[in-house]
Amino acid sequence: MADITRRLGWRHLRGAPTAHIRHHRSGKLLHDGPGLSFWFRALTAALSEVPVDDRELAMTFHARTSDFQDVAVQATVTYRISDPALASARLDFSVDPDTGVWRGAPLEQLGTLLTETAQQHALAVLARTPLAAALVDGVTAVRERIATGLGAEPRLPATGIEVVAVRVMAIRPEPEVERALRTPAREQIQQEADKATYERRAVAVERERAIAENELDSQIELARREEQLVDQRGTNARREAEEHAAADGVRAEAEATRTVRLADAEAARSVRLAHAEAEGAREVGDARAHAQAAWLRVHADVDVATLHALTGTRLAENLPNIDSVTISPDVLTGLLSRLGAGAGAGGDEVGA
Repeated sequence: MADITRRLGWRHLRGAPTAHIRHHRSGKLLHDGPGLSFWFRALTAALSEVPVDDRELAMTFHARTSDFQDVAVQATVTYRISDPALASARLDFSVDPDTGVWRGAPLEQLGTLLTETAQQHALAVLARTPLAAALVDGVTAVRERIATGLGAEPRLPATGIEVVAVRVMAIRPEPEVERALRTPAREQIQQEADKATYERRAVAVERERAIAENELDSQIELARREEQLVDQRGTNARREAEEHAAADGVRAEAEATRTVRLADAEAARSVRLAHAEAEGAREVGDARAHAQAAWLRVHADVDVATLHALTGTRLAENLPNIDSVTISPDVLTGLLSRLGAGAGAGGDEVGA
């Protein structure tokens, strides 16, 4: 849209580089070109603005295949206005001199023309194509047919329109038909998935079997080694017992030898002690005998009274010390009676 400014009854227009401006006054062309900027009077000016940039026209339309199936076609046509003067002459691109807004809807007219032309050629192709082929190769066929048809359409060059490119994004059947078409593929995919699952399970079972066999082999090998270990432990235990028995025999023999030696030494010491005791006893006996003989020789020549005196003296030496003697009347009477009886008996013996 052109930028128009008001100044004291004059108008100033400033166009964009992608807009072709045509200014007529009194039937004469005063300004013609893209990106113009000029002053004009609103009462005498006739302005038109023709876009010269590439424009995208998206279209969606329905068609029917040769097997009577409805499909939706999504396409895009890129076009440009190559001859602005011719386009402004065939279509109403005039703008309001006060606001710069198009008085009509020229781009909608171009869109309708391009859409109907493209749809006509697409319907002609799809009407002779079954649904399966349309879904597989229909995009290319429809695109080429639309491009060829638009290039050969005489109204477009007569309007100053140039088709730059044609793109067909998709050809889609109805949702129910699309689900029905997807079912075999989904079933096949599901079968392949199930097959892959079964194969994976088979591989897993095979691996589990291999693992179980390895574990069993490991257990067998472990049992065999445990048996070897038990045998080796028994051998070691027997060898240890034999070594302990041999050591005990050596110790017992050494102890017996030491005991015999101790017994022999003790016997020899006892014999020596007995000989020594016997010798001592004999010597003591001989000494006592010599002493007794000497004592007897000394007292052999002594009289009886002297011997009695010596005996009393030795007796007195061996008696305990007596500090005092208490004689009761009964004891004294008895002693006196015995003394008197002894004296009488002695007188009788003397008289006799």
